[in-house]
Amino acid sequence: MPDFISLYNQKKRTAARCLDLIRSDDVVVAMPDNHEPEDIIREMHTIAPRVKNVMLIKGANNMYRCIVDEGMDGHINSAGYYFGAAHRQGNLYGNSSYIPTDIPDFEPFYNAVSPCTVFIASVSPMDENGNFCAGLCLQWGHEFIKSARDIILEVNPNLKPMKDGIFININDVTALYETTHGLWDLPTINSTPEEQKVAENCRELMRDGDCIQLGIGGLPNAIAKTMYDLKDLGLHTEMVTATMGEMIRLGVITGERKNFHKGEHIGCFAGGDLALYETIFTNPKCRMLPGTWVVDPVTIMQNDNMVSINTAIEMDLTGQICSESVGARQVSGSGGAFDFAYGALHSKGGRGIYAFTSTSKKGYSKINCLLKEGAQVTIPRNYADYIVTEYGIAPLRGRTVRQRALNLIAIAHPDHRAELRKQAEKYFII
Repeated sequence: MPDFISLYNQKKRTAARCLDLIRSDDVVVAMPDNHEPEDIIREMHTIAPRVKNVMLIKGANNMYRCIVDEGMDGHINSAGYYFGAAHRQGNLYGNSSYIPTDIPDFEPFYNAVSPCTVFIASVSPMDENGNFCAGLCLQWGHEFIKSARDIILEVNPNLKPMKDGIFININDVTALYETTHGLWDLPTINSTPEEQKVAENCRELMRDGDCIQLGIGGLPNAIAKTMYDLKDLGLHTEMVTATMGEMIRLGVITGERKNFHKGEHIGCFAGGDLALYETIFTNPKCRMLPGTWVVDPVTIMQNDNMVSINTAIEMDLTGQICSESVGARQVSGSGGAFDFAYGALHSKGGRGIYAFTSTSKKGYSKINCLLKEGAQVTIPRNYADYIVTEYGIAPLRGRTVRQRALNLIAIAHPDHRAELRKQAEKYFII
């Protein structure tokens, strides 16, 4: 029998000593969300004086000095396909840049151009076979780990092994350290009265047995709660949220009417409360699978009655939807938005829904004749289906540009409708 314990102890270090493995020109890929190795990234700024051209690829979580401090550019730079607060701040100093891609394409596309040399991840403790597991977030990992020269693990007893996770054997690990920090605990965001009305309008488009995908935030939470009276919903989603966990426990999501992976609750990563994680760890019907498969439109469309519900920052009167930038400034990312829009649109009985309040917190209309200068188009107009605000539902699928514009003006905030019509006439849209 191999002596896994001895090997474990030989490779055990502090997080600071693990940083000794990182060299100039390395591409360091950190697994995201619950598998982000917080302790080592928290200390990564300390190696900036001795390295050049290190690229750190990570998710949207947490604020780290190696990303947000001035002077990192050229020593440690960071990138990701979803811009979190740290990326946005680091971008102001030239430290961070955005990778335009969808979830299913990110890992194969990026690794083909800039292969991962150092793979870092937070994982469950070693089992009797010498294996560690990362299973709560599988947005990426399978390809990056294959090209890595070094594998550094953060071992956390709060993480548990999952049958579909990434398993890493101690023989393949270069170094490891131990930690006990908690899991990614997302606070519940309460919805506004306007969001409640948007949710009620979305409910009109839902049916028993639908297979759903939802985002995160006060509005998606409100939309989910309107579905509690529905029966046998299915789940095929990018992110499994706390509200979805509650729907599983209540028996609202059963998957019994799914035609594809019947009875299984499918996602590629989870983020929520401790009750959600316990549900995923203990319910064998909950499966986290690779984002390259889960978020592939060809996979998504195999679910009959697929209903994708997402939010948006703004849209224009022809149906172009921006969900990731304010003007030219990148604030989030496309994630799987386009993939689910396309997949739902081509699902038998499927619906693609974009739901948002008609105005921003500052009172600006989110439905505009033209997108703001520099705004990124997340969903091309060809794939826009239903748009929902607190003022109603605008169907766009199969409609002319004129019909789309009139439908959208009808659900815009009343204070902006006259100006929208005037602008639409100016540009010969109506």
